[in-house]
Amino acid sequence: MPYVDRQNRICGFLDIEENENSGKFLRRYFILDTREDSFVWYMDNPQNLPSGSSRVGAIKLTYISKVSDATKLRPKAEFCFVMNAGMRKYFLQANDQQDLVEWVNVLNKAIKITVPKQSDSQPHSDNASRQGECGKKQVSYRTDIVGGVPIITPTQKEEVNECGESIDRNNLKRSQSHLPYFTPKPSSDSAVIKAGYCVKQGAVMKNWKRRYFQLDENTIGYFKSELEKEPLRVIPLKEVHKVQECKQSDIMMRDNLFEIVTSSRTFYVQADSPEEMHSWIKAVSGAIVAQRGPGRSASSMRQARRLSNPCIQRYTSRTGECSTE
Repeated sequence: MPYVDRQNRICGFLDIEENENSGKFLRRYFILDTREDSFVWYMDNPQNLPSGSSRVGAIKLTYISKVSDATKLRPKAEFCFVMNAGMRKYFLQANDQQDLVEWVNVLNKAIKITVPKQSDSQPHSDNASRQGECGKKQVSYRTDIVGGVPIITPTQKEEVNECGESIDRNNLKRSQSHLPYFTPKPSSDSAVIKAGYCVKQGAVMKNWKRRYFQLDENTIGYFKSELEKEPLRVIPLKEVHKVQECKQSDIMMRDNLFEIVTSSRTFYVQADSPEEMHSWIKAVSGAIVAQRGPGRSASSMRQARRLSNPCIQRYTSRTGECSTE
């Protein structure tokens, strides 16, 4: 679901058809910034990307004429909506129907309140605008005039910015495999309660990395990606004292942050949205209650599952000791 970050921008993950009529949707992190009159997208949340990573695409809000449901236009693309910008149509996929409705509403609201300011009345070229962003964006753009409307798109090859720094787009694209895809995968074991991507803080270097988390009735573990068979670490639920929203989120400057407190360590985990954060907290807490209650019946496990909105993508059995991260 879209949420408001600390800079009062509306953010969240969506899938976008970057190449028109290709039918191929890619997972991207979007930021709607009405103060900057822009709708931009990145490979991942910029907080989790290397410093100086460039955005993948951008559209000025003044170029967007309408945003609407496109499920009839693209019946094979579930929860699809379209942005009309000049002669170009941008098709995007939301995570569910509610997510679709909220994105359509916030985008339409943003383009309605966007009007030219008097300070912007003086003509200026796109080149001048990009020169003012030297060193910050680290990417060049191509401007096409389509139907009298300028459309700004980034070039696809490796670029060198005005400060002489090279940008390797292949390195950024490799991170795409670690992004969450909301295509459900059938689970072969009903013991899996919840699974999905979050970002966690490392124990030693204190850096943040995206990991695939998986919760079952006895443990919560995380993998390097959903394709890995062996977890990086498994945390037995019997060792978890509490799971709660992190009180140090302001200090860490992280949105949607929660903590898993054990006797040996506190794990700091960042979800992609406030809804996901609360869903994880409820799911883990429910599993702990079911495990430590008077019985471990099927009804108690169903109750734990109802506390979350599980998107079970896969199940991997976990045995033996696991390496720490």
